[in-house]
Amino acid sequence: MAATDADLARLRLALRVFGVVFVVGLWPLTVLWPAGWAWHAGDPSQSHYLQMIVGIYATLGVFLYRAARDPLAHLSLIWFTVWSSIVHGAIMAAQAVMHAGNLGHLLGDVPALFAVAAVLGWLTLRAAK
Repeated sequence: MAATDADLARLRLALRVFGVVFVVGLWPLTVLWPAGWAWHAGDPSQSHYLQMIVGIYATLGVFLYRAARDPLAHLSLIWFTVWSSIVHGAIMAAQAVMHAGNLGHLLGDVPALFAVAAVLGWLTLRAAK
């Protein structure tokens, strides 16, 4: 069965939304809700780790946004995002459970990563039919 225009449109929209969130949304989340998004104590601008993560995700966001033009030509990028989100979320979930002070992440960035993986994975499977 071929992908429908609606399937591709939904995938394009998801790629654009996640792209924008990755580019402009992560830093504000760490400031507004550090218990659910920041893995450090104190001022976010002082965390080298956070600056690195924001930079990596902002770069990924730009490429996801660009992939929305022709998602089926960028399946490897989309599947990288799906699987790396699952792995990243699983590692963070384990770390949050092992270190009780990080339990807020089980309500913040951990489910967000699993949601990115689920949405992009499901929409990509539908669109790639």
